[in-house]
Amino acid sequence: MASGTEGINLLLLLLLVFLQHGLVMAEDSVPVPADWPQQFHSVLFINRSGSLQKTDLWYDWPNGRNFNIIQHQLGLLTYDLEWDNGTSFYYTLHPFDETCKVIHFEVGILRPNWLDGANYLGQEYVDTFLCNVWDKVDFITYYEDVLTRRPVMWIFYSGMIAHVMTFEVGAVLPDQNWQAPVYCFPQTQTHNKTTTLLLHSPHAGSSHGMPMRQISHSAFAK
Repeated sequence: MASGTEGINLLLLLLLVFLQHGLVMAEDSVPVPADWPQQFHSVLFINRSGSLQKTDLWYDWPNGRNFNIIQHQLGLLTYDLEWDNGTSFYYTLHPFDETCKVIHFEVGILRPNWLDGANYLGQEYVDTFLCNVWDKVDFITYYEDVLTRRPVMWIFYSGMIAHVMTFEVGAVLPDQNWQAPVYCFPQTQTHNKTTTLLLHSPHAGSSHGMPMRQISHSAFAK
């Protein structure tokens, strides 16, 4: 009789160990998004409520800078230059009107691990790629190719959709291209160049970089 009881206890113990192991395996199997490379260049096609744009995104974490060069469909070529000290320059160059907005944020550019803690939603086919899908701080839905772990698409809460066309890891824009024009600085204003200085303004501008700055604020501001 005792041996029968011992056998049942052993089976229950083995079952408990198996269930605990299964739970650990299940937790370990939940995918997590890849960190962004320290430096990369990506071409994005962006649909913003029917307004189309092509954006060259240059991400340069070691140097604390991020650049969105935005070609609006049949329209302006605009520049969104962001620094990790919270300063962003939004400007146009000749042959367009030479205008500039300087905006100061409370946070810097996105960290490479900005997707840490994202909520896994499962898998979905997007742009013919099988993707793992996450959302982050109820602000962005992020799609990553299962095979290569490259980003494929992200969708902002506002409905702005960014399709990733190229993703060049290690590409770096030469330093001379990171200098904002002189008319971005108030002391250089002239009658035909417009400079607007906006302090702590979270909503000015409408480029791809603006909502990315807001992600940074939502994810990292204390």
